[in-house]
Amino acid sequence: MTTDTATDVFEEHRPVLMGVAYRMLGRVADAEDVVQEAWLRWTGADRSDVREPRGYLVRVTTRLAIDRLRQVQSRNEAYPGPWLPEPYVTDYEATVPDTAERAVLTDTVSLAVLVVLESLSPLERAVFVLREAFGYPYAEIAGMLDRTEPAVRQLAGRARRHVDERRPRYEVDPAERRELTERFLAAAAGGDLDGLMALLAPDVRLVADSGGLAKAPVRIIESADKVGRFLHGVSGQGLEDASFRFMEINGGFALVVLAAGKPDAVFQLDVADGRIQRIHIVRNPEKLLALPLDQ
Repeated sequence: MTTDTATDVFEEHRPVLMGVAYRMLGRVADAEDVVQEAWLRWTGADRSDVREPRGYLVRVTTRLAIDRLRQVQSRNEAYPGPWLPEPYVTDYEATVPDTAERAVLTDTVSLAVLVVLESLSPLERAVFVLREAFGYPYAEIAGMLDRTEPAVRQLAGRARRHVDERRPRYEVDPAERRELTERFLAAAAGGDLDGLMALLAPDVRLVADSGGLAKAPVRIIESADKVGRFLHGVSGQGLEDASFRFMEINGGFALVVLAAGKPDAVFQLDVADGRIQRIHIVRNPEKLLALPLDQ
């Protein structure tokens, strides 16, 4: 395999490798570092015996991600306030025409599921990602992780039960999310408290991640009354030269708030039965740097 061919092969599989690494780590920069290291391993390896490049590259990327995850897990233990994954721009609606496949990819990259995955062990997380997001057979995952197939099945079952027990119980309808996000922006930007309250489920929860680097609640806010009054209060404070963008982030419709042309916050709503059930807000400026605003 020539150098040019090796580069072409790697670039062909880069989106899958990035998808694995991001789901493992929840951080775009860490995922990019892992994929870059996988590239270095690929270019330095004896590729003459590699019959299935995609499987080889996914195995290398997964192992590197496990090592990185073990190194960075201590970050969240001392993280100020709630932790949310770094927003990751996706375009599944345009690039993944199959509804069933798109639903799986969207679910396994959603903010709510990635938060739950943070509480899994690195091996459990790897097995969950490879099995649930990318559909790898248990035997192949076992080979990637140097584990027996029964051990991998046990890890998969434990991870699946953990996620099912802790994930939100409602389904997110894309069209409904889009409509409510647009109505949410109109009510919040217009200072319409009654309009906001009408959109919120009685037990709505607001989770904000600032990393201690921006103003945001340090605890989860619960109930329509508290969430509505908080949003109404902060909407009245205003931002310098504020503007708004809608983007597909982590598989779902999201609102990006800009201040003087720079990302200030990402809002993503989980909705069901015509009401907002959960509001995720990312304000940590370090997690907003990678947003491509030229799209």
